[in-house]
Amino acid sequence: MKLTILTDNTAGGNFTAEHGLSYLIECDNQQILLDTGHSDVFLKNAKLLDYNLDEVKTVVLSHGHWDHGNGLKHLGNKNLICHPGSFIKRYRKGGKENIGLDLTFEELEERFNIIMSNEPYSISDKIIFLGEIPRLNSFESNSTTFVDRNQNEDFVIDDSAIAVIEENELVVVSGCSHSGICNIVEYAKKLPE
Repeated sequence: MKLTILTDNTAGGNFTAEHGLSYLIECDNQQILLDTGHSDVFLKNAKLLDYNLDEVKTVVLSHGHWDHGNGLKHLGNKNLICHPGSFIKRYRKGGKENIGLDLTFEELEERFNIIMSNEPYSISDKIIFLGEIPRLNSFESNSTTFVDRNQNEDFVIDDSAIAVIEENELVVVSGCSHSGICNIVEYAKKLPE
């Protein structure tokens, strides 16, 4: 498995950074894009690294926040794997600006083959989208700074991750881990081999 950071909050060398995240995961003869940041920075940095993201067939959205998915505007004709809750309007408590995705479900459906799953979804024999993460630990995900459009607390239930199982080893790749990194890892450890 190889993981390449295409964008995050820290730039190095000739690369550009932005608030957000995008990883390219190479494993099991596949390239999977986990998140897209919030602009086309991931594409620019991929080009500097000699990656052609046109060849990537699958994009996984870790959760439906702008800084992880607004770069989807710059892609299309791919599978988009995500939790069904990724498309809600969300706000910071006391805020009026949507921090969810700019594109609606309908707009994304025109560009992508959307695969939504609450449950673990096998991308390949070795790569699994975890779906909805159970919040079982008493010390994680107890409070939130987010609300939905009805002002209900938003605990980002769509937050997910990717598990890679290779040579009897488990690698977990997450975005923000709003569901709690310990909850994510414990859930991934229960996956069938």
